[in-house]
Amino acid sequence: MAVPAHWFGVPAEPGVAERLAYALKVDLLILLWLAGCVRVVASIRFRSDADRPGSAYAPPSPRLAVAAAVLQNSLEQTVLAIGSHLVLATVLRGDELIVLPALVGLYLIGRVAFAVAYPRGATARAFGMALTGGSLIAALGIAAVLIGLGR
Repeated sequence: MAVPAHWFGVPAEPGVAERLAYALKVDLLILLWLAGCVRVVASIRFRSDADRPGSAYAPPSPRLAVAAAVLQNSLEQTVLAIGSHLVLATVLRGDELIVLPALVGLYLIGRVAFAVAYPRGATARAFGMALTGGSLIAALGIAAVLIGLGR
């Protein structure tokens, strides 16, 4: 049994502008994740005498280095995610837009897994990176196929 698309606010018979607006609305959660990452780095800097001067003046503490690495990677992934979701929204039709909140969900699960596992090394964070990257590759792949089919 499929989940009805209207449960996720998918507009009925949307034009391109409505599809793009919908993509931006569901991507709000991605931007909130990124804002949270920025907040974590800012909070560490505010509370740490060693990190307060800024990255231009001293190397980061180990705690800040991890948070900054998660933030940097999340920024990169966010740009790719939102861009791919916008491209995909231009070629999806009607209830197909349900793919977008699913991709956002995969992105968020991947980012949380990546951030939690980051201090344990590359092998530990691989699942989160693969889930985030896989959802981006899927979005771009679907868009490329649909564009190739003339949408």
